[in-house]
Amino acid sequence: MRRGIAVAALIAVAAGFAALGVWQLERRVWKHELVAAVDARIHAAPVAAPGTDAWPRIGAKDDAYRRVTARGHFRHDRETLVQAVTARGAGYWVLTPLETPHFTLLVNRGFVPKGRRDPGTRAAGNSASDVTVTGLLRVTEPKGAFLRSNDPAANRWYSRDVAAIAKARGLGWTAPYFVDADATPNPGGYPVGGLTVVRFPDNHMVYALTWFALCALSLFFAGRLWRIRD
Repeated sequence: MRRGIAVAALIAVAAGFAALGVWQLERRVWKHELVAAVDARIHAAPVAAPGTDAWPRIGAKDDAYRRVTARGHFRHDRETLVQAVTARGAGYWVLTPLETPHFTLLVNRGFVPKGRRDPGTRAAGNSASDVTVTGLLRVTEPKGAFLRSNDPAANRWYSRDVAAIAKARGLGWTAPYFVDADATPNPGGYPVGGLTVVRFPDNHMVYALTWFALCALSLFFAGRLWRIRD
């Protein structure tokens, strides 16, 4: 009786492992579809940055990494530096409000090393004229990074939290997303745009094989147990 219960339990566990393996394969298909969709957006012709009517529908699934463009003038006096680690080393993302005719848009103009933290060291790149910005739409990054919360009062920023930055800088009608500027060079060389990293780790096959291996192992022990004579 006890042996039968143990065998049934092992078979149930095996079924659970098999279900998890199938789920991981389904997630892998979803991941590949997502990567294909993002790749299409990145290489598509830019469209106008979504206006106020579209804001409630903006989301990562359909809009992240979409190429957009906007025209306006930068408010360099209200830029925000967000700590960053890039292929160029440690430093900051320079987030600057772009005032368009209809709303304010936070633009990640690019990376500056720690020695260029002071705007005075890169004044050549801070034009007061109207500019056209093209880049990738990014969804907001609320609260901060892992184990490091944004501290607006101390002006310490670890993530690009649009709502918090807009509030801290006293911005007006601000889009709920930001834009990573493309690699178009800025006068003086800073900030350095076009450093967006698009990465979607695909570990689903490894996870699926692990679950299927555990399923097989559970069935193996169930068979061994069933063949044991009383």
